[in-house]
Amino acid sequence: MSIESVLIAVILVTFAIAAALTIVRIVVGPSILDRAVASDVLLTEVLCILGAEMVINQHTRSIPIMLIIAAIGVFGSIAVARFVARRDQ
Repeated sequence: MSIESVLIAVILVTFAIAAALTIVRIVVGPSILDRAVASDVLLTEVLCILGAEMVINQHTRSIPIMLIIAAIGVFGSIAVARFVARRDQ
């Protein structure tokens, strides 16, 4: 087993554990803001996974997908913040 395959396995396990914990936070909550932050963290983890995949396979084809995911995260956060602000008034 090469060092590269060990590194890939460690990366996969780390991201899988982080994603599982984030999904638990999304389900458990308790508030809408906790769920919003957890969904942002999950999107960030997806971006990191795509970035790691690009480095491992030495390509840049996933950059447009990463930009779309980042935009969805930003607009989603803004939407949740506006919803919570209106609800609190």
